Amino acid sequence: QVQLLESGGGLVQTGGSLRLSCKVSGTIFSINIMGWYRQTPGKQRELVATITSGGTTDYADSVKGRFTISRDNAKSTVYLQMNSLKPEDTALYYCNLEKPLTHSTYWGPGTQVTVSS
Repeated sequence: QVQLLESGGGLVQTGGSLRLSCKVSGTIFSINIMGWYRQTPGKQRELVATITSGGTTDYADSVKGRFTISRDNAKSTVYLQMNSLKPEDTALYYCNLEKPLTHSTYWGPGTQVTVSS
């Protein structure tokens, strides 16, 4: 079955950087749309960034210019490089996979990012 596992979260000061990784197994990684979402208590999960199989990326306005999503198909891994972090970036970050034909989606368990002021 499809499995996603995030890593790389942690505690960082304002202005710092983190790189999240999401390792995928159980599917042909290269054909899928990958994304990063985040959620804070009491709020809906929100889109952070997506990347298609062809490498086209899209970002939430709040992270444009600071975050970069990328993928390594040989490693079945998607990354989220987060720079110039702000306290409002504090959240549980989830990796998402969407199959292009069925639009089935899968989620990882999440990794916590905390930005201190």
